[in-house]
Amino acid sequence: MVIQHEPHQFYSVSSSVYQNWGSTASAVTIYINPVQPPVLPHPKPLTSPFRLMAPFLIPLLLLVLQNLIFINSQPSPGYSPSSSLSPIKFGEGYTNLWGPEHQTISPDQYSTTIWLDSNSGSGFKSINSYRNGYFGASVKLQSGYTAGTNTAFYLSNDQAYPGFHDEVDIEFLGNIEGQPYVLQTNVYVRGSGDGGDGQIVGREMRFHLWFDPTADFHHYAILWNPDEIIFFVDDVPIRRYARKMEAIFPERQMWVYGSIWDASNWATDNGRYRTDYRYQPFVGRYTNFKIGGCTESASPSCQLVFSSPSGNGLSSEQYAAMEWVQKNYMVYYYCQDYTRDHSLTPEC
Repeated sequence: MVIQHEPHQFYSVSSSVYQNWGSTASAVTIYINPVQPPVLPHPKPLTSPFRLMAPFLIPLLLLVLQNLIFINSQPSPGYSPSSSLSPIKFGEGYTNLWGPEHQTISPDQYSTTIWLDSNSGSGFKSINSYRNGYFGASVKLQSGYTAGTNTAFYLSNDQAYPGFHDEVDIEFLGNIEGQPYVLQTNVYVRGSGDGGDGQIVGREMRFHLWFDPTADFHHYAILWNPDEIIFFVDDVPIRRYARKMEAIFPERQMWVYGSIWDASNWATDNGRYRTDYRYQPFVGRYTNFKIGGCTESASPSCQLVFSSPSGNGLSSEQYAAMEWVQKNYMVYYYCQDYTRDHSLTPEC
């Protein structure tokens, strides 16, 4: 046997056995002698087709990989409706609605914090009502166990039309630790969310977000005009609800609300996971409030915030950005829920 002890040093190893007959004793002698290193054949250079084509194939493969990454990357909407508005102080546009002991306002008046514990949640409401407009706020959500909680920013007229109200929602539905928030958009029209006839007809579209909404503030907005409702996240349109018929589109004045409350009965996995107050308080932080709306008393010439560079609707770039979100992050769409009675949602 030949072994290598150190680089370039090879040794021959052999042995012999001596046994004294008539005895159980034996002896083993091992011989180790230096030898010349074995001569190995020199490897032939590779001449395969791949080696010859490598200088051309590698850049091509890198280009294909780059294109695949680009295809799945977030496209820019190319337009930022929020940039046309300046932030307002909380008190310039809003006032506390309920749970005042569960709300604080920052020293500079531009931010508010609301929270939910076993005693109460909290909510705020715009000072004015609006017949249309752009309404946005930057929100930072709580991390960890938040199942059963609902942190919301929405439009509603339920106090003006109890039992027959309209509502346009952005709701952040909490989850168990390690699972993402669900952003739910929803539209209720003319009492469809009140259950007066024994049925609640929502028009939900739900998403997971492409970022961590607990790590920083992100801007969420509702743009409502006579032709459409568009939901934005950081100026990226995620949903467009068009006016297809009068009966399913909100037309009456609405107020802007923010709130945090216990929605354990339905918010997380249809109520499977409930709010656990061992993790209280559950905190929602709001800042960068933007309102570009026409109040009920505004003149007919009141200027609306444009949803796209050309005015209403969405540009081709915005549609591409919206399709990217819906393809990659939408987790529920009511029109695709075939367990529902779609005679109640004719727009589907």
